[in-house]
Amino acid sequence: MSQQNLSFECAIVTGGGGGIGRAIAEWLVKQGKDVVLVGRTESKLQQAAREMGASTTYYTLDTGDVKAIPQFVQKVIREHPKVDCLINNAGVQRPLDVHNFDLAKADQEIDINIRGPMHLTINFLPYFKTKKNSLIVNVTSLLGYLPTSVINPVYNGTKAWSHFWTMNLRTQLKGTNIKVIELAPPTVATDLHRERENPDDNKKDNNANTLSMEEYMSFTTKDWIAGKEVIGAGMSQGVVDKWYDLFGEDYEKATSTE
Repeated sequence: MSQQNLSFECAIVTGGGGGIGRAIAEWLVKQGKDVVLVGRTESKLQQAAREMGASTTYYTLDTGDVKAIPQFVQKVIREHPKVDCLINNAGVQRPLDVHNFDLAKADQEIDINIRGPMHLTINFLPYFKTKKNSLIVNVTSLLGYLPTSVINPVYNGTKAWSHFWTMNLRTQLKGTNIKVIELAPPTVATDLHRERENPDDNKKDNNANTLSMEEYMSFTTKDWIAGKEVIGAGMSQGVVDKWYDLFGEDYEKATSTE
């Protein structure tokens, strides 16, 4: 059903103060949804929530601080009982050279990109099961399918994990009231590259393959409304389609319970 991806009332968007997270949140508000923004920088969250209007609020949380997640989830459920959608968008990308490797930065990247989404999902699942329809959206990356950004080995690995985690999560929740979507963006003009030598190397002036935020959201919202479960955009759509053409049928056969 084309509207199944929008059959929820209130969405939590991690990393919602800017970039793709904010763009998704703004679009959901226009669809009549309540939105709860989550992120580490209160000033950005406060500004975003104010500009989006009365249906939007925010909480500060470092999603890599997994010990804080159970209490956070219970607080959100208590204060926003309509919550029935989790969008795991928060993420960081660090250039890491294996010849001069910063383990502390790598560990934090793993905490934010892997442990945070996993702990949030598992903590929200019992409550989501009580709802008529619930939705979990995991933002992965083209780099989780094809790790061509060699300077980001940890990021590439975390996004590959997120892709496979999302597939298995969807399979385990098949037949329940919870739908699982994967967004696999290509390079989008955000501040994700802020720790690189050239933080603007993902802007259109420096990369012809980059999508503007408007272009990315045009691809994504069209497929979201159409009810797709795996959504690429621009050049990532071809890579995603090729992966599923090669392995999708094998996966379905291997995981079928029939």
